[in-house]
Amino acid sequence: MDSFLRILGIETSCDETAAAVVVRHADGRGETLSDVVLSQLDEHSPFGGVVPEIAARAHVEALDGLIAEALARANTKLSDIDAVAATSGPGLIGGLIVGLMTGKAIARVAGKPLYAINHLEGHALTARLTDELTFPYLMLLVSGGHTQLVLVRGVGDYQRWGTTIDDALGEAFDKTAKLLGLPYPGGPAVEKAARNGDPKRFTFPRPLVGEARLDFSFSGLKTAVRQTAESIAPVGEQAIADICASFQRAIGRTLEDRIGRGLARFRQEFPDYDGMPALVVAGGVAANQEIRRVLQGLCDKHGFRFVAPPLQLCTDNAVMIAWAGLERMAAGMPADDLDVAPRSRWPLDGEAKAVIGYGKRGAKS
Repeated sequence: MDSFLRILGIETSCDETAAAVVVRHADGRGETLSDVVLSQLDEHSPFGGVVPEIAARAHVEALDGLIAEALARANTKLSDIDAVAATSGPGLIGGLIVGLMTGKAIARVAGKPLYAINHLEGHALTARLTDELTFPYLMLLVSGGHTQLVLVRGVGDYQRWGTTIDDALGEAFDKTAKLLGLPYPGGPAVEKAARNGDPKRFTFPRPLVGEARLDFSFSGLKTAVRQTAESIAPVGEQAIADICASFQRAIGRTLEDRIGRGLARFRQEFPDYDGMPALVVAGGVAANQEIRRVLQGLCDKHGFRFVAPPLQLCTDNAVMIAWAGLERMAAGMPADDLDVAPRSRWPLDGEAKAVIGYGKRGAKS
């Protein structure tokens, strides 16, 4: 008879409140029993971005009900779970406190171990749930808060090869959308407008292209968009579409160079890799079809497998948090003490040096 581990996952790091129940079978296969996500998009849209206080309050109001719903959908009682996994960072501290404290309370009452999960590790390991990948592989994390190229060597074993030195890619999308008067969230709005635009009308910079290091920079690109919009003001609908298309084209060319160099480095560092290595894309910006097309082309060129988990698992969700907890349990890693504290900054690679220009607190994320 198949033996398995079953875990309750909780995610509240930003503006999605989520709960899930996930199983890991003895052979390593994962199975999602329930996946409940409540978006706060309507609450934050009037402000053009996430308001931390509103997000934290919404988590407080919704989380208990979502956990109950996740357990009910999974036909699971608290006594049936083997552990609780809750996001402990990085993210908005108010939201992290809500989710982690709730996880602690459930763990104490139910007498279950608690795993305080790094949100980025959830993204890093999701492809092992969806595509049963083996280590090592590369992950490109592109979201509103992070743009990183990471070597995933094992559970808890990550090496950051590149990071943004200024804005994250998702932030660049959001700021470009806001500048052009497009709705929030900016990524989908820019992608939609770009479909009707001429990607060759405007020539935008491709930061760091040609440099040997694998870092990213999007601040100059964002500035070029603003200057272009100001130079042709008032900006009509077609001009907006052309700017968006040209903006996406510049990002695509930048990623071709940056990620292409990363794939070449992987080949150099693992010359005897058995089989086809993989590039995994994760984070909300991974939903952008132009970016996926560029990455697929790169993987085809370099002989890599391109892995993009389902869209609902690329954005913030509790399935990935539960799965990261299950991976840690299966690897024999210890649970966390109930006095573990949330961390607004929590680098996936603890050995990576801070990049000058990224963040005001020397973040290594």
